Parts: sequence; C-alpha cells; structure tokens
Amino acid sequence: MSFESEIKRRRTFAIISHPDAGKTTLTEKLLLFGGAIHVAGAVKSNKIKKTATSDWMEIEKQRGISVATSVMGFEYRDYKINILDTPGHQDFAEDTYRTLTAVDSVIIVVDVAKGVEAQTRKLMNVCRMRNTPVIIFVNKLDREGRDSFDLLDELEAELGIQVCPLSWPISMGASFKGVYNIYEQNLHLYTPNKQAISEAISFSDINNPELENHIGEMNAIKLREDLEIVNGVYPEFDSEKYLAGELAPVFYGSALNNFGVKELLDCFVEVAPSPLPVQAIEREISPYEDAFTGFIFKIHANMDPNHRSCIAFVKICSGKFERNVNYKHVRHGKMMRFSSPTAFMAQKKETVDEAYAGDIVGLPDTGTFKIGDTLTSGEQLHFKGLPSFSPEMFKYIENADPMKTKQLEKGIAQLMDEGVAQLFINQYNNRKIIGTVGQLQFEVIQYRLLHEYGAQCRWESVSLFKACWIESDDEAELENFKKRKAQYMAIDKEGRDVFLADSSYVLQMAQNDFKNIRFHFTSEF
Repeated sequence: MSFESEIKRRRTFAIISHPDAGKTTLTEKLLLFGGAIHVAGAVKSNKIKKTATSDWMEIEKQRGISVATSVMGFEYRDYKINILDTPGHQDFAEDTYRTLTAVDSVIIVVDVAKGVEAQTRKLMNVCRMRNTPVIIFVNKLDREGRDSFDLLDELEAELGIQVCPLSWPISMGASFKGVYNIYEQNLHLYTPNKQAISEAISFSDINNPELENHIGEMNAIKLREDLEIVNGVYPEFDSEKYLAGELAPVFYGSALNNFGVKELLDCFVEVAPSPLPVQAIEREISPYEDAFTGFIFKIHANMDPNHRSCIAFVKICSGKFERNVNYKHVRHGKMMRFSSPTAFMAQKKETVDEAYAGDIVGLPDTGTFKIGDTLTSGEQLHFKGLPSFSPEMFKYIENADPMKTKQLEKGIAQLMDEGVAQLFINQYNNRKIIGTVGQLQFEVIQYRLLHEYGAQCRWESVSLFKACWIESDDEAELENFKKRKAQYMAIDKEGRDVFLADSSYVLQMAQNDFKNIRFHFTSEF
C-alpha cells in the first residue's frame, strides 16, 4: 500500500462525555466490532468479572470510572482506527484536554435521560476552539428519556453547533423498537443482546406497508411523521460543514446492548477525517510530508507494574516513524533511537516496526520526556497548545513509612511527569506540596503510590488560593518580591519560581505592588 493511502485510511478520534454517559461501554463495543476483543467487558465491575478493556488500572476497575486516557488501535474494514477513551470525571479534565490535541475528530456521548451535562459543555468548548469535527451518539435508549426533538434543540443550544440526525429512534424505554438509519435508509430492530449484532432490514421507501409488520401501526405512523419533520427542519448531511466543525451528525442507540453502534462506526469511518495538518509554532505541518514529526501528549507510569516502566505517548503528525531510526529530541537537542516502540490495546502492547501520521506510538521513557516535547527527523519544531493548568486544591504530602522513602520519591516523580498533578517545593520550610484540579486526584495518587510503588503517603491540609508562575526582566524587583513573600515562594519540578497565594486579595495586592513582575496561571509561558 502506498505511503499516501496508508495515511488516508487512518482514523484517530477521542470519545468524550460527562461521567456515566456510557463512554467506556461504547469504546468496548467499537472494539468488539473491530474484532479487537471477542467478549465485551463491563465498566461497573462489582458483579461482573470481565472489566472494560480501556479501564485496566486497578482503581478504575474498583470505582467503575476512567481515571486516565486509554489508547487502542484496531483494523475495521479497510481502515486503521485509533480510539482514545478519555476520563469523563472533571477532576481528570486536564488529561482529556491534552488528549484532544492528539485527535482528528471526536464522538460525544450523551445520556438520553440527562441530556447535555456540565462536563460535556466544557469539552465541546475545547473542540470548538480547535474546530474539531464532532459526531454525537445519544445513548441508553433502552431506558426512558427525553423526547428526541427536545433533545436535539438542547444539543444545538447548549453545544452551539448545528445538528443533523442520521438515525432516528422508534419509541424508547420498555417499548423501544429500534432505530431507522436515515443515512443508509434501513431499519434496525432492537433485540437486547450485550454480545451479538442486530441485522438491518432495507427500507428505502418509508411508506411501504411492510413497516407496520415490523414495528406496529402506531409506531409506523409516528416514525413517518417524525421523519417528515426531520427532513423539513434539519439540514441534510454536508460533509464539508461536518469537517469544518459546524455540523454534528446525531446517532441513537444503546451501547450496553450493542445497539446502534455498528451504524455509528460504519458512517464514522466513511465521513470522519483522515489525519489533518497540525500547526507548529514555526509552520503548519502536513501529514503527507516525508519527514517524521510528532509530539508527546501523555506520559503514563507503570503500564506494566512488574517493570516500573513509564511510557510516553507520541502522536505522529507527519511522515513515517520507524523502529531503530535516529530522531531528534528537540528540547534536548540530541538524536535518539527507539528499539522497542509499541502500539496499544489499552494495557496490552506489541512492538511496532513502523507507524504513520495519525497513529499513536508508545516510547519507553526513563525521565527523558515531558508533555509537549517534539520529536522530528532533524527539523527544529515546537508544537503548541498542550495546556498545563494552575491547580485549585493543595495539600502537603508526607511520607507515612520512612523505610520506603526512595519508593515514595520515585512514585511522586513519575506520577508528576504524567501531568496528573503538580509538585511544588516550599522554599520556606522545604515541604512538598501537591496541587490538583480536583479532590479525587489526591485519592488516586495515594492509591497508586501504595499499590504501584509500595509507598505510603499521608496528606496534610494547606490553605492556598492559587499557584502562579512568576518572571520579570527586573532582577532586583524579582529578588525583592521573593524576599517579601518568602513564606509563599516555591519552585516547581522544573526549578521555576512559583508564588503560592493564600487568598485572591493577597494575589491582587501582589499584582498591584509589583508592576514589573509577570504572573502566569498556566505553566506555559
């Protein structure tokens, strides 16, 4: 297969939603259709022994939530599909935002009963900033939920995007009969089955009296009326508008019962974009360039707890990545080669000899990489737009077992490299402070330190309002500031100065009193 057609057949996308909308279950069913797994696991794992493929961390299995983005690749028809299943919980939104920089399109999962929720809105804003193409999957139709037209109105109003239904539900809840696939003009009747796939019945003429035999007279009348309204009110599917991020196709189904997922996948591989150009600070990079470029968007410690290994995830932006070939690590300015790059099926990985633009490759990391690092065939490039947050919650981290000091140090260092939280060392008392965007991250850090590194930590509360990175061209004023605010000064893991303000008033006064100091609320400046 030619270099160009290899890239054209790539589809790299993220699945995003509010927690509990069914994101990981949908991922699981997509893998089932791709033949990547043979039995779909469950997210809620209290009674079901097989857990979801993408939720492989021990804490994810216990809680039934995703706490880290999983990367999975499989072949479907003639396409190579890379799915990134992201955490829905807002405490891990940072991981999700970074993941959205590495995908070409997005599937948003919406619960039919709950409609658009807070986290969905936030994630949609990130997609809109980048004009990412979006497909919406309305899930859980086997339960009672909102009227379809009301839900479409809400999607348009809340997500700020025009919608275009490509399938339509026939009733819902206990009387759910199936969906009519507008895109392919066929009928799918609902039979609840968590492993098998329902067959389609071709129906190009919706007025065919045969329809009554399949779904009953009342449902047939309502379906015809609904489809007439849909055709009158909503625009026809326009591929260009979808690719520009202006139009969102909508599909209906029940991921848990394997229903509506195949229609979604079949349409997705046809309409979704192949790898798109990526904007670097220096220039725009086309995926079809011969030279390899890529950036690190995620680092994960302990994918294999037996080896204590870190894996850096690289999104390939252009060209072809090859094993054992020298590539330039731009930040370090040195050439590196990788003897065991890996492709993923969540935690399971296999060594790859080559990968193309659009693919995600894992590189073994011994502390060489940071999130946002660039790898190239030799060109000096820097990719932008990998956000790093200013934490909103802070706690002192203390060693609860002095015999395990080394393990704790290593655990903290590796988990901070993942970007799950930030480490600050207070210059006044030399104590370590962990900053996060949510309470749940503290629990995850404590759990992972204990179960992955054998180190015990305990938390002590500290009352802080905001962490801001400071810099100034006026050395004297900077020194004066650091003396005046000595007990609030810290350094981050890069050794940069950070001011830990304990209230908004203190921060405001500092900004007013020291005009020549720049206060940054993200670590990218």
